[in-house]
Amino acid sequence: MVGLLKRLFGGGRKFSYEEARELAAHDDSAVRATLAAQSEVRPEILYFLTEDRDPVVRRNVAANPATPPQAHPALAADADDQVRAGLAAKIARLAPGLNAHEQDRLRRATYEALELLARDRIPKVREILSEALKDVANAPPDVIRRLARDAEIAVAAPVLQFSPVLTDEDLLEVIGGTPIPGALAAISKRAAVNVRVADAIAATDDVDAIAILLGNPSAQIREETLDRLADRATDIEAWHQPLCQRPALPSKTAAKLARFVASNLLESLAARHDLDREAAVAVAAVVAKRLDEMEVSGPQRAEARKASDEASALVRARQLREKGQLDESTIDTALTGNDTAFVVCALAVLAELPVTVVRKTVATQSAKGILAIAWKAGLSVALAEQMQSKLLRLPQSRTLRGRDGAFPLTSDEMVWQLEFLAG
Repeated sequence: MVGLLKRLFGGGRKFSYEEARELAAHDDSAVRATLAAQSEVRPEILYFLTEDRDPVVRRNVAANPATPPQAHPALAADADDQVRAGLAAKIARLAPGLNAHEQDRLRRATYEALELLARDRIPKVREILSEALKDVANAPPDVIRRLARDAEIAVAAPVLQFSPVLTDEDLLEVIGGTPIPGALAAISKRAAVNVRVADAIAATDDVDAIAILLGNPSAQIREETLDRLADRATDIEAWHQPLCQRPALPSKTAAKLARFVASNLLESLAARHDLDREAAVAVAAVVAKRLDEMEVSGPQRAEARKASDEASALVRARQLREKGQLDESTIDTALTGNDTAFVVCALAVLAELPVTVVRKTVATQSAKGILAIAWKAGLSVALAEQMQSKLLRLPQSRTLRGRDGAFPLTSDEMVWQLEFLAG
């Protein structure tokens, strides 16, 4: 026995059946626990150790990949929480392809263990199982659906957000039932939320879930649904920003939002590249009207006026581009007339950049940045030099000048500047 123990605790792996059986019956639980952790122990020995009186031994058996499937149901029903948690973490990798009608006895035993773990009284055990199965494409549907309907959000959320096993019908059933707090928010975060599911969430009173849904660019939300949410959003500030930032925002909805969102959001609404001309004109008109009606003064009014001016300038720049009239002469005239808002918007339109990027370049007085924007906009280096002095207000000593009509930066340097500014 002394030799056996030396081999066991010395890292020995190979034991005959008789030797392993002798170690499994040893009075010292540390010996049995060490044996239970060995991956090369015969399955019969590990099965025998599932009934060991020491929970540490059973924990090692549950975590051992060599433990036979016949032992899984017994371990899934073990009185020790850590035994069941360890089994849940291990057994999930065996889950793909299992179903409730397995004919193979061993696979059936593993499936039964999964069902037991999915109903475990300890939330942590169910949570471990949910995390392990959340992105397994062919995990057992019955087990996934049970986890999705769990009373604990820590258990339900992983599969509600990630599981490809859940169908739209499954999700609609959860939404239409009495979902626990956080369940709809988890569904709203899914990588793909189709129209039916989005409509169902939008029809609820879950403010947080709808805010997340609106902020999910992959969620397919109908124009009619967006319009209804805009009607409800007047006093729900959490929806304002994600609504203003929705892709392909309908003109009607954009105009509605412009009537009540804060001035900083008005600015971002007007600066959207995907806002069609009709929507841009409507937003600019509403902004101007709101400004006239505002009973404010000081910084707040100045901020609102700036947003209104920029919205109008952006509309004008887009209209001129459509007519083929947004050129160097137009920008030079605006630059001479100190029409900063129009110059910023014109550069953004020609360079196909967000207005915020151009504005940031002006605010930081970045000579290299304005050169890069002018280059991308297809403007001359001569006009880029004027913009450094008239738009950025840089002294001659800080102005970067070209030579023989060429920009003073290489193409790679200007691409880097644009990437830096957009970051």
